[in-house]
Amino acid sequence: MSLELRDLGLTYATTRGPLEALGPLSLDVGDHEFVAILGPSGCGKSTLLKLLSGLLQPTSGTATLDGEPIDRPRRDVGIVFQQPTLLPWKTVRENVLVPIRVLGTDSPAAQQRADELLEMVGLTAFAAHYPGELSGGMQQRVGIARGLVHQPRLLLMDEPFAALDALTREQMAFDLQTIWETERKRVVFITHSIPEAVFLADRIVVLSPRPGRIVHVETVPLARPRDLASMASAEFAAGCDRLRRLFTHPREPAHV
Repeated sequence: MSLELRDLGLTYATTRGPLEALGPLSLDVGDHEFVAILGPSGCGKSTLLKLLSGLLQPTSGTATLDGEPIDRPRRDVGIVFQQPTLLPWKTVRENVLVPIRVLGTDSPAAQQRADELLEMVGLTAFAAHYPGELSGGMQQRVGIARGLVHQPRLLLMDEPFAALDALTREQMAFDLQTIWETERKRVVFITHSIPEAVFLADRIVVLSPRPGRIVHVETVPLARPRDLASMASAEFAAGCDRLRRLFTHPREPAHV
């Protein structure tokens, strides 16, 4: 089973005429696979995530998850945003439980799931704290736990570390790898950081300038789990270099 995109595209109707924002693009994301999306600003990366979340409807093509169309927001899709967007009047634990309450599936098992996720992200001791009492990295870990609490089949992450300082961002990449290896979710991860993509992903999809189309798919050869030695390896440096060259010398859209 997989996430399948077939000739997916979005064109906006504007007062100046049709504006192609994305695609057409076709891609499969397998079960338990971590796929990163790279591309220049304005190429449609966030638009792609809105389509995959069901928040937007495509004007061409289809997106299906395990054979079922993504044509509206779905219970089995989790989202982690660039900003944690936590509710400041709710505790950390209550914020993690928000999707459960919205879906009306609160239960002792769901409460236990929230506690297990808080332990996984290292925030058990802060469960009764409020977002304003946490650092930026801690808040984003709450956001990741919230995105996973309802056991989604697909986790969408829209530049979740972009607002963090460099050291915190690097540590969050290590933390996310640990969480992903434990949860084994199918992940689509938007980022502007080439090293971040190479460190985290199984495959990296590179989009062209708007309308975003696939120009390259890079399979990352690094063994898991990855660590500081992985970042210092020749394979890591070579992967980063290949991707940087794509942005220096853009390619025609690829057929994948």
